[in-house]
Amino acid sequence: MPSSYDRLAELVDPASTVLLTVECQQGVLGPDSALPELAHEARASGALANIARLVAAAHDTGVQVIHAIAERRPDGRGANHNARLFRAAERLPVQQLSGTAAVRVAPPIEVAEEDLVVRRLHGLSPIQGTDVDPLLRNLGCRTLVVTGVSANVAIPNAVFDAVNRGYTAVVPADAIAGVPSEYTPAMVRNTLALVATVATTDEVLGCLKRPRRRV
Repeated sequence: MPSSYDRLAELVDPASTVLLTVECQQGVLGPDSALPELAHEARASGALANIARLVAAAHDTGVQVIHAIAERRPDGRGANHNARLFRAAERLPVQQLSGTAAVRVAPPIEVAEEDLVVRRLHGLSPIQGTDVDPLLRNLGCRTLVVTGVSANVAIPNAVFDAVNRGYTAVVPADAIAGVPSEYTPAMVRNTLALVATVATTDEVLGCLKRPRRRV
């Protein structure tokens, strides 16, 4: 019987895997974050460093990387106003405005020339209503590795949307972050584990770097 690692390795085949980073932007995870508690948790937990490790490995192994960025126009045109979260975001001292440093991918994550950056002006999900799904289909994606923030909102949205569209979702649990710190493992255990394959960053890295068997 194959081990859980062998099953993971079958899922994380570089030829059909895409790595998605969710809202890993300077205005969210950088030193001048609009959400300092979330930024601190992403750094203190090691999640941001693990995302950077996964992105670097993806670049080395030819796995496509997509960076999903949430932003808004200075005039707010097209943005949602139908939830408390959106209204609170409008009052934050740092705004995720298109074309500003706030919506650039946050270090230490490196963006390669072959990476795709998908920007959205609305909603909660990096997949629903964005270019991500058609890009994944055109790339021949079967497995989507989901990383980033937040475990409270955007990450579960991404996982549910991926599964609903027929992709297999893999979540490196130590490469996502939310607040408070104890919420993330509880959400992974009680929600994401029901619909996604939960792994660690090291396990996913091992799969990416594992020699493929010749058929």
